[in-house]
Amino acid sequence: MKSYGQYCPVARASEILSQRWTLLLLRDLLGGIRRFNDLRRGVPLMSPSLLSRRLKELEKWGMVVRVRDPRSGAVEYHATPMALELRPVIDLLGAWGQRWVRNRLIDDELDVNLLMWDVSLRVDPNRFGPGQTVIGFEYTDRPRLKKDDWWVDKWWLVMADGESDLCLRDPGFEVDLHILTDLRTMTKVWMGDIPVRAALRSGGIELLGARALADSFEDWLPLSSHALHERPPDSLNLERILAAAQAGAAG
Repeated sequence: MKSYGQYCPVARASEILSQRWTLLLLRDLLGGIRRFNDLRRGVPLMSPSLLSRRLKELEKWGMVVRVRDPRSGAVEYHATPMALELRPVIDLLGAWGQRWVRNRLIDDELDVNLLMWDVSLRVDPNRFGPGQTVIGFEYTDRPRLKKDDWWVDKWWLVMADGESDLCLRDPGFEVDLHILTDLRTMTKVWMGDIPVRAALRSGGIELLGARALADSFEDWLPLSSHALHERPPDSLNLERILAAAQAGAAG
């Protein structure tokens, strides 16, 4: 990236952090994601070659170190103290975006892959007790998604031994709870735009299966880490501010 040509620390930091995808990679690395393929799930529109290049750049700057897992031999990417110090910056950026920028969902922002990956990362498998629990998700409004040589139209979240695993193919286990919904409703629930109970009452989310899991759905369903950030009051709504400014300019 071309230098800003300034000694200012904000300028120097921006030379690293303002590159496309870099902040999203740091978001996931700080969230504990370490494997290359898992990082790809968090940035599905990023090409593998560009992801590899960005990771090498972060490694060059001292923000990431490559570590080989002695048990599996797989390469992992670990955030260094230099990157970990950015955690409050990432958190504040997300809170600001939730409050001021993300006022409405457009179709291009609805990504079932990213949503399900986020859910799998935040769900607490220890909430389901001993044994195995399988939750099936079906998004009734979405066209079937082609993945390599098979079609993905359902998702399975398998939880056992304190770990959760997201499956794009039928794992062959009995499903304890089926969740039928549409992607917009589930995304709005995930982001805190509508309460879980409201989605259930309206039929936007339908639960079929084990009564105990259905009754406790609101308790164990994770929400985005930004869902609790309060939006500005209507008097400060960004869309209204922009509309008023445009109307004044036109007049």
